[in-house]
Amino acid sequence: MNPKQDPNADKHGQALSAQRFQMIKDIADELGKGDVVFPTSFDAALRLRRELQNPDLPLARISSIVSLEPLIAAKLLQLANSALYQAGGAPAQDLKAAITRLGLNLVRTTALAIAMRQLVRSRDVAIFNDLTVALWTHSLKSAAATRVLARAHTRINQDAALLAGLVHDLGAFYMLYRAAQYPELCARPDSMRFLIMQWHESIGVSLLGALGMPEEIVDATIDHDQLRPAPDPIRTLADVVYIGSILAGTDFEWLAQDVNPNADEAEAFRKRFADLLPEIDRDAQQMQTIFG
Repeated sequence: MNPKQDPNADKHGQALSAQRFQMIKDIADELGKGDVVFPTSFDAALRLRRELQNPDLPLARISSIVSLEPLIAAKLLQLANSALYQAGGAPAQDLKAAITRLGLNLVRTTALAIAMRQLVRSRDVAIFNDLTVALWTHSLKSAAATRVLARAHTRINQDAALLAGLVHDLGAFYMLYRAAQYPELCARPDSMRFLIMQWHESIGVSLLGALGMPEEIVDATIDHDQLRPAPDPIRTLADVVYIGSILAGTDFEWLAQDVNPNADEAEAFRKRFADLLPEIDRDAQQMQTIFG
């Protein structure tokens, strides 16, 4: 029988489409109200970020707050003593030394990175494991690429570039977490690929705003996968995110699409920044070791 003539197949397709639409509507309603529905572990890291928003917090107070989250404290020490930040200096022996070396911005970003990794590993999104793991790998490499690009080609703060690269696809993470609550989407996890391609950018912008991310970070993620004239020279954080994401592997690659409409541009960028690719790969591997 032709599947199009199978009433059960039609019904299933209609149900799938209905749940796709319902999920997008539910997310839009939530974010419109400023509500963000994340697992408890993610919320804990976000609370830590909020507690550390005051740039005038004394070191002792920062250390005290962070020490209440043992996993984050351990990762900060590991990061401070990694090739990314040690730079030949003496090893950081305690949390205060690690925070001094890394700075408050990177402490906040580390908390968020751990929250994202916990989300990837949670049972809530296990049905979408292939997508979440590929997305996480892409996010880490994007963070490495944006940091290296910012350092090598701009005067943009490297910590801001790293944060923007890390969270530029947070909308896709959020969609996968919410999709796990819809039976038809769980029954056909591959159906999420097309939906993410359509919606993750706009949902991500609203989500980052609802989470209280700095405006420059939110703005830098707008339309980050949309083709645009190649920025030369690189002037803005949005330019860094756009190019960094391409150098890290476009969404068409982590979504395993058959055709990548950005393939020619991606190759052009990889040739243009070929001298940076080995450093980006090394940094991404370091980040994968620490956070992966």
